[in-house]
Amino acid sequence: MDESQARPDPSVEPTDPLRVWFRFIRLSRRVTAAVAAELRDLGLSIPQFDVLSTLSEREGLTQQELAARLYVTKGNVSGLVDRLVEAGLVERRAIPGDRRSHALHLTPEGKVLATRGIAAQADYVARTLGQLDAKDLRAFEDLVVKWRELARSDAAS
Repeated sequence: MDESQARPDPSVEPTDPLRVWFRFIRLSRRVTAAVAAELRDLGLSIPQFDVLSTLSEREGLTQQELAARLYVTKGNVSGLVDRLVEAGLVERRAIPGDRRSHALHLTPEGKVLATRGIAAQADYVARTLGQLDAKDLRAFEDLVVKWRELARSDAAS
C-alpha cells in the first residue's frame, strides 16, 4: 500500500462517520458481488435466492407476506415468484377459504437449490467474516445492532 492509500493515524484524525459510511457501502457492494457470483454458479440470482431461502425458513407464506419479509413490493415479488414457479422451484397452493391468495411452497428441487445456496453463503461468510476473532465479531455485531436501532428510530420519525 503506497502512502496515498495508507489509513490516517487515528490518534491524529477523528473518525468521520461519512467516511465509514462510504467504506460500508463499498464493502456491501463487494460482498454482494461475490455472493452473486457464487449463486450464479448455482443458476440463481440474489432475488431468486432470497425467495428460496425465505421459503426454506417459512413455507406457506402468501406473496404479500413474502414481499414484506423481503422489503419489496408485492408487484416485484409477483413476477419473481411466477418465474420460480415456471422453473419448477416454487409452487402455489390454494388456501382454504381464501380465493384470492395462495400459499407458496418450495418444490423438492427448490429445497435442494435453497440448501445449496445457503451452503454457498455460509462458505463465503466462513472465508471472510468468519476469520475475525470472537471479540471483534462480537464488537461488530454490537455495532450493527446499534446502527440498525438508530435506522429504525430514524424511519419511525
